[in-house]
Amino acid sequence: MSRPAGNTRLKAARVAAGYNSQQALADVITRTASRLGIRGLTVGVRQVRRWESRTPPWPHPDIRRVLTQLLGQSMEELGFTPPWGAESTSVAPAGQTATAKTRVGTRLATVPSQVPLVSQPASIGRDFEAVTRSHRRMYWSVAPATLHPAILEHTRLGCSLLPEIADPGRRILAAALAESYLLAGRIEFFDLQQPERASETLLRALQAAGEADDSLLGSAILAHTAFIPGWAGNRNGAVERMAAARTYARRGTASAEFWAWLDAVEAECETRCGDTRAALNLIIHAEDTLAAGSEHTTPEWMDWFIAVRLAAFKGNTQLKAGHIPQARTTLLHVLDGLPPESDKQRSVVLGDLAAVEAADGNPQQACHYALRALDQLAITPYATGMDRVRDVRRSLAPWQNEQCVRDLDDRLYDWGTTVNALQR
Repeated sequence: MSRPAGNTRLKAARVAAGYNSQQALADVITRTASRLGIRGLTVGVRQVRRWESRTPPWPHPDIRRVLTQLLGQSMEELGFTPPWGAESTSVAPAGQTATAKTRVGTRLATVPSQVPLVSQPASIGRDFEAVTRSHRRMYWSVAPATLHPAILEHTRLGCSLLPEIADPGRRILAAALAESYLLAGRIEFFDLQQPERASETLLRALQAAGEADDSLLGSAILAHTAFIPGWAGNRNGAVERMAAARTYARRGTASAEFWAWLDAVEAECETRCGDTRAALNLIIHAEDTLAAGSEHTTPEWMDWFIAVRLAAFKGNTQLKAGHIPQARTTLLHVLDGLPPESDKQRSVVLGDLAAVEAADGNPQQACHYALRALDQLAITPYATGMDRVRDVRRSLAPWQNEQCVRDLDDRLYDWGTTVNALQR
């Protein structure tokens, strides 16, 4: 596999921001400059093409101002080297050790330059990958607040090592680094509910995937970025990112499971944006894709999707569409079919079943499922699952004087959950 040509950092940042073509970035730079009061600044696609080349020229100050505002990273992070030298570069002069630049607060270490400073054995890539694989397995049982800092430290180590290793070990390490960033971004979005932080982390994941020239991993990262605008009700933003994710998937060897998962992601975004008909059509297409199968295998790192989880997407969409009997049947089937390690998903499904019963006017059964969800969350905390329970409690307002709802309140508003709610 050949190394990717050009400035993959800028290209990754462009695609992650929703500008799927060089022309789109050129147009938005010109419009933004006008809005900022910068007169006479126009950018064409040829100029963007030069910036995405292997040796991008250093833009003039007005363009630098617009680029950093649009893409949310410094010029060095976007793959540019200032004419006076890279003040924060990851690649050290000969004889010195390269270090990764870190940013304050929630920012992660930047992905190093593409120019390798070889000083590490090729086996380092596999060693780093082994730890990434362990973190992936731990995600399903270790508390997010405990695991997340360890993953961040692992990414910082990867950024320090990347300039010091040559291919093919470099590609292995870069892919594992991208996966670690992806896992950190998943925790930030689904577990910690920090979408802005997740957006920054997923951008770094995409840049690392570019270093590895791994289109399939890039597709998975882009699909995760679609959740952010999708959950906020921004359909256009979600659709743009899903179009990019599908484009990257076509460049790789995507399995039937991978294509079905892309449909499921887009279906959830459509559901969140209010178009349950489009969502159900996507799920039907995903079911057909899984039934047809393919000769390609699903990558090991894609451990978050199996057929029963597609059914979980379907049950939630049926619920939102008001198809209550169908949603109940689907979700009960999912609950029976979830593997033992799917504790986080189980809390979500129980929450959805509670919502089904509340929508059908069965407060006692709704509380029964909500309490089971809380039992599961006490074992495996998951913010998305807790959100489902809170949504159910709001829907139970007409029955708030019923004993079953009061019993639910006693569990929902104990000391631990109340303090956690106030901290969010």
